Amino acid sequence: MSSFKIFDIAGSGMSAQSVRLNTVASNLANAESVSGSAETAYRAKHPVFEAVRAQLAAGQAGNNPSAAVQVTDIVEDSRAPEMRYQPGNPLANADGYVFAPNVNVVEEMVDMISASRAYQNNVEVLNTSKELLLATLRLGQ
Repeated sequence: MSSFKIFDIAGSGMSAQSVRLNTVASNLANAESVSGSAETAYRAKHPVFEAVRAQLAAGQAGNNPSAAVQVTDIVEDSRAPEMRYQPGNPLANADGYVFAPNVNVVEEMVDMISASRAYQNNVEVLNTSKELLLATLRLGQ
């Protein structure tokens, strides 16, 4: 297995965590928006990751497998929107209720911290790999 594949693997992890951070940011940005109906209320979004392990094409570095992380889908949370009684709100329905998103701000903040740390870990893997490859090149000096 080539030493350079580690860069592809860590890069795919960074890309996946970037998508995760973007969905968290979208969820937090819409956490306090309200709507006049449950159908039009914002629903929290979450990425679905998949580990990919595939054989390389014949002739490319033998039959060494490659690995990566890929975002296969972004799904909406199935929980119902929260009903809030706000009869003075212009978006309120006939009963005086507005519908708030099903975004749990605490869960989103924890998810954001987790994604940020995972991203940082992938950066550290890249930096360590680079340093090890450079040290290997300096062995002949």
